Amino acid sequence: MKTIIHKADSRGSANHGWLNAKHSFSFANYHNPDKVHFGVLRVLNDDIVAPSMGFGMHPHDNMEIITIPLKGALKHRDNMGNEGVINAGDVQVMSAGTGVMHSEFNPSATDEVSLFQIWIFPNIKNATPRYDQKSFNTAERKNKFQLIVSPEKNGSNLWVNQNAFFSLADLDAGSELTYTLNTKTNGIYLMNIDGEIELSGNTLIKRDAIAITDANEITIKAKTSSSVLVMEVPMN
Repeated sequence: MKTIIHKADSRGSANHGWLNAKHSFSFANYHNPDKVHFGVLRVLNDDIVAPSMGFGMHPHDNMEIITIPLKGALKHRDNMGNEGVINAGDVQVMSAGTGVMHSEFNPSATDEVSLFQIWIFPNIKNATPRYDQKSFNTAERKNKFQLIVSPEKNGSNLWVNQNAFFSLADLDAGSELTYTLNTKTNGIYLMNIDGEIELSGNTLIKRDAIAITDANEITIKAKTSSSVLVMEVPMN
């Protein structure tokens, strides 16, 4: 197993007033040649959007975009006719494909929204653009992994045009959880959302991440109540 630790305070940072963003990988004005991507994982932004603010209509193409609200709500609108609100516990997937225009706004006049926005390169070019969202029962990730994104069109999770698997887990202090890779040649980028965990002899606190390759499985030990996001992705 090969591991690289990415401490929370080593991320890129941009505070635009209405948007406070942390970038795990090079994005916009933040460029770090050592942090451009992890396999097909291209963007992992940790965003806080002020009340009544958001991202105006803008384009994307040939990218699989996953949005995970952590706190608050986000309103989506696009040129495919989709419009709706995603809340904490929901997940959104947008396959940009041949091209899509969309906007994302905080519909609350009083509360911030905290979210992860994640981009992965697709395994097919110029697919038909697609939008989907799903509400997940957060109780089903208590001390176990809840699959939220995969390549499978099975209805129990959202799907993407890539051999990628995203899972969330909420762990009680003292609990231990083992994740087995779906594809042995994939890598894992794990974001410790909250709490303190131990993995392969490394201690991770809130928003620390670890990149893992050459592993068939990983075991997470929760030192405190913790939440983790496991992103299993192809490395090429």
